[in-house]
Amino acid sequence: MHKCFLLLGTNLGDRLGYLRLAIEKIALEAGKIRQISPVFETEPWHFEAENNFLNCAVEISTAKSAIEILKSIKEIEQQLGRQQTSLPGYHSREIDIDILFFDDEIIYQDDLQIPHPRLAERRFALEPLCKIAPRMIHPVINKTISELLAECADNSKVEQKRSPYFNENHQMSLDIYNFISIEGNIGAGKTSLATRISEDYNAKLILEQFEENSFLPKFYKEPDKYAFPLELSFLAERFEQLKKDLTHRDLFKTFTISDYFISKSFIFARKNLPDDTFGLYKKLFEIISETLPKPDLLVYLYLDIDNLLRNIHNRGRDYELDIKSEYLIKIQESYLDFIKSQQNMRILIIDTNKMDFVHNEEDYKTIISILSEKYPIGVHRVTP
Repeated sequence: MHKCFLLLGTNLGDRLGYLRLAIEKIALEAGKIRQISPVFETEPWHFEAENNFLNCAVEISTAKSAIEILKSIKEIEQQLGRQQTSLPGYHSREIDIDILFFDDEIIYQDDLQIPHPRLAERRFALEPLCKIAPRMIHPVINKTISELLAECADNSKVEQKRSPYFNENHQMSLDIYNFISIEGNIGAGKTSLATRISEDYNAKLILEQFEENSFLPKFYKEPDKYAFPLELSFLAERFEQLKKDLTHRDLFKTFTISDYFISKSFIFARKNLPDDTFGLYKKLFEIISETLPKPDLLVYLYLDIDNLLRNIHNRGRDYELDIKSEYLIKIQESYLDFIKSQQNMRILIIDTNKMDFVHNEEDYKTIISILSEKYPIGVHRVTP
């Protein structure tokens, strides 16, 4: 597979809409979207126009050659209404897609030059590219993108814009993880963390719909009576949700994050069901779980029981207030036993006993730093 960086720009019509449509078509016709930069509003470069431009950089992974990518993006430009013109110089346009880099290739042909010959002169190209590839080295100039941006003599106004479709912050790279699951015992903060990450890093969010399960309040009061219907209903609900959400990727999200995974059903059932009933449940679980993609990174937020009880009390859900420490100990043990038994997963255990990533920004940034690392297959333990 080849790594290709593109620059998209438009200053006509529904400008953000043109960028969105272009990215969607690139994903369908050119290659897999790996990263999308924030959108920048930029002054027209060396000509006057009624509107400023909107620009963003996109990284794709593709099996096509550079010439094939050029053909694809020219077809996309045509589909989006770009008109061919014989006018000299620069001018307004519906959509403009340029190839900035294609691996480390250096190509000089009449219809294709890579790296883009004027990249180092154009702040409107360097600013978005620096958001997704700051350390990439220009194969001709032999400097990083961040160095080229620092040295760029172009004083054109380039302003980063906030939009609901593109993240204005530094993004997690899809080259690291496409799908992250945040797991933990009851009260560990997995939903809070997954939600915050999705908002800050343009991720598709999958949240467990536990509050809609009518068996849950009954189970906490009479666990022996309601354990089996509770676990079966959870398994069905989780499978249905994950099957739908994991098979329909949002092209404008950089990765997917969830506050649970299907293995949670197995972990809880193993502690909540008697042996004979669990044997039947296990057979059903194995059939169902094999049809779902596994997370690229499974994160387990580890908290001591006292801290879990404190968090449960603070959030004040009526049906959770009767949860006993003995039950939380059982669930914690079941999670850790499951983690020890996994051979082909990438699992990260983070000890959060001395952290408050919900209310403390530095603790949250520490978690992000930990998640941004590349981990090999296996179990990894981190105590910040």
